[in-house]
Amino acid sequence: MRYSDSVDAFITHLAQVRRLSPATVRAYRADLTDLGRTVDDPPLDDIDLETLREWLWRATQRGDARSTMARRAAAVRAFFGWARDAGIVAVDPSLRLVTPRRAKTLPVVASADGMRELLDAQRAAAAGGDPIALRDHAILEMLYAAGIRVSELCGVDVDELDLDRRTVRVLGKGAKERVVPFGAPAAEALGAHLTRARPVLQARTERTTPALFLGARGARIGPRTVYALVARALGPIVGAEHVGPHALRHSAATHLLDGGADLRAVQEILGHASLGTTQIYTHVSAERLTASYRLAHPRA
Repeated sequence: MRYSDSVDAFITHLAQVRRLSPATVRAYRADLTDLGRTVDDPPLDDIDLETLREWLWRATQRGDARSTMARRAAAVRAFFGWARDAGIVAVDPSLRLVTPRRAKTLPVVASADGMRELLDAQRAAAAGGDPIALRDHAILEMLYAAGIRVSELCGVDVDELDLDRRTVRVLGKGAKERVVPFGAPAAEALGAHLTRARPVLQARTERTTPALFLGARGARIGPRTVYALVARALGPIVGAEHVGPHALRHSAATHLLDGGADLRAVQEILGHASLGTTQIYTHVSAERLTASYRLAHPRA
């Protein structure tokens, strides 16, 4: 089987069998397509370890980051592992592929006071009744209160929101559904959005949509709009030029742990498959505690 045909079959497997998110599927396709440009579509059996090493070496020459290299190596390992299991290749050439480890960087986290300042400012901006301001306030409250991913937020429909119980049902990675709680300030902002903002935005198009959050033209809101909103609102608070919705998720998790929440409860809220993924936030909390100690203790 030619390389390109194998990639198409693998991508179909990821989307239809493993049911990975569209963003993850696009990332796998992009990395495997990049390899395809290097090998010029040979039979899959012709790709060996040296071919893969050459491909990654060229990426280092271009100045690709270690995180990009690690992601690309993970993509080819998953691809050739699938090809071996499917009987397409007899030997998996990626088993001995070594790549630099990802740099250990802690996620960007806003302080609790910084989040209070941000959300108070958003509430004040929404007080004038502008539908976009009301929607944006509700989005920021939801991202921080529930700690959900931007893809999950954009996919939420109105009937998946329960304001009485203060919960929202979201579809996470691997098409796994979970119910996430949120607090009273978020419920208040969401109520105002539903009654005063969403009907106005919905009226801007003839098409109806069940989406909870709508764009300026009345269609379901897209991730780019949410990214731009978060960068504009959160960037000055954390002092970072490029900051996305995941920073609110990081902040929510860290503040939950700082407040005494159980690590496994935070794992359930975030929808992490592994507890190890959630444990990064214990390191964030430990670093914050250490920094406070060094500033405050006379013998630090």
